[in-house]
Amino acid sequence: MTQALQQEILERARQRGMTVTTAESCTGGMVAAALTDLPGSSKIFERGHVTYSNAAKIDMLGVSEATLAAHSAVSEEVAREMAEGARAAARADIAVAISGIAGPGGSEFKPEGRVCYALATAAGTQSETVDHGALGRDQVRAAARERALELVRDALIQS
Repeated sequence: MTQALQQEILERARQRGMTVTTAESCTGGMVAAALTDLPGSSKIFERGHVTYSNAAKIDMLGVSEATLAAHSAVSEEVAREMAEGARAAARADIAVAISGIAGPGGSEFKPEGRVCYALATAAGTQSETVDHGALGRDQVRAAARERALELVRDALIQS
């Protein structure tokens, strides 16, 4: 499904003259890679942000230390700040952010496969949490990439 989704994002963004950026933690750049796989992607994508550590989230995206302390990195609150910071830093129309627990491991409160997403546009920021399940690290990351791409596509459809 990724290639069709990638093509749809590229075509819709180009038609609308819109740009996309990413703020990724557990996916480590997989969404940015997917967005840049196709020729012509430079028209819609200039930069992405891989912020695996809390320090990177703070330094690169302006995520608040207080938000991290109150909610932890795997939270909708942090994902929202990541998306808003990435959108501002890249001067992009759409920013998607991902923070989650790819595994192995997790906890009772933050199980393996829990991923928080946020999407920032001129209309505002929305967020969601998806429990993909303990699929294993590779599958959780792939599922997170797909969901992030779906969020970008949906934002382009609504624009």
